[in-house]
Amino acid sequence: MAIKYELLKECPDTKARAGLLHTPHGTIETPIFMPVGTLATVKTMDPRDLKELNAQIILSNTYHLYLRPGHEIVKQAGGLHDFMNWDRPILTDSGGFQVFSLGDLRKIKEEGVTFRSHIDGSKHFFSPEKVMEIENALGADIIMAFDECIPYPATYEYAKNSLERTTRWAKRCKDAHKNTDNQALFGIIQGGMYEDLRTQSAEDILSLDFPGIAVGGLSVGEPKDEMYRILEHTVPMIPQSKPRYLMGVGSADALLEGVNRGIDMFDCVLPTRIARNGTAMTATGRLVVRNAKYAKDFTPIEEGCKCYVCRNYTRAYLRHLIKCNEILGFKLITYHNLYYLLRLMRDMRLAILEGNFLHFYKSAIDKIKL
Repeated sequence: MAIKYELLKECPDTKARAGLLHTPHGTIETPIFMPVGTLATVKTMDPRDLKELNAQIILSNTYHLYLRPGHEIVKQAGGLHDFMNWDRPILTDSGGFQVFSLGDLRKIKEEGVTFRSHIDGSKHFFSPEKVMEIENALGADIIMAFDECIPYPATYEYAKNSLERTTRWAKRCKDAHKNTDNQALFGIIQGGMYEDLRTQSAEDILSLDFPGIAVGGLSVGEPKDEMYRILEHTVPMIPQSKPRYLMGVGSADALLEGVNRGIDMFDCVLPTRIARNGTAMTATGRLVVRNAKYAKDFTPIEEGCKCYVCRNYTRAYLRHLIKCNEILGFKLITYHNLYYLLRLMRDMRLAILEGNFLHFYKSAIDKIKL
């Protein structure tokens, strides 16, 4: 088996848990946030930066790497690890979300999805077998089954038909997966906002005995209370022995709420995307550095933060860089945002191991809501 999850400790007051996820490229301490490197790069960060930040695993994107530069080129380079010079674990998503959100004129059939590239309009076809071919060529430690990610809101009938197709595609992905010794294939629970459909999807996906399970179809526009309701319903159905991955979630409050409900893994473009708009993450909420009121503010982004950026630069300087569209400004705020989220995850893990997670959670949530 390519991966093994080791549960170390559970919080007695919540569903939070700390563990170790052993992969072919190293052991990951969970709970963990995974920075997103869509095009085989976390924007403005090089591998030295990411290791300095103690990023243990990154996520890359099957859809985008298939279009550019092409999975065969990555394979010829020796796989994604060699291609991008990253020797720690990698997870690749299936491309399903992008096929449904970016591709124009998509046509869904039982065989798969025909779509047009968002880059040049060229026509392509993704089937479960094709996605496995691409993900096997990329060579990530953890790969995701091809699923249909539905929008919010969606009708009951649409959600039911979609989850049943996702289950059939998951079976085909499992049959087509050719590198089971070095790549772990995760199944994805769908079902929209309907609890009985989440139960049906969980039972179907768990029956296929994937080594890890993701909860998909959340953070797609629904209110956060709805997302937490579905998590509370779905996560207890996933066996303790399997890592649990909440896809596409990366705000600090959602990470706290997800860990509180037993999630081990998260990913999101949020910390890097908002950095490029001049917005920093802090323990008390977001700080829009580009705002005029920071033009003469010679304090760091966050007092007490020990990251390289907060030790060396002021809000006024960062605002100047952002206003002038200087790349360094985007890089420095990205660095700080990733430091903040990765530190938050380490602090949550430590609190679980030391037996005081509930106190940590309440304190951190209260600060963010100020």
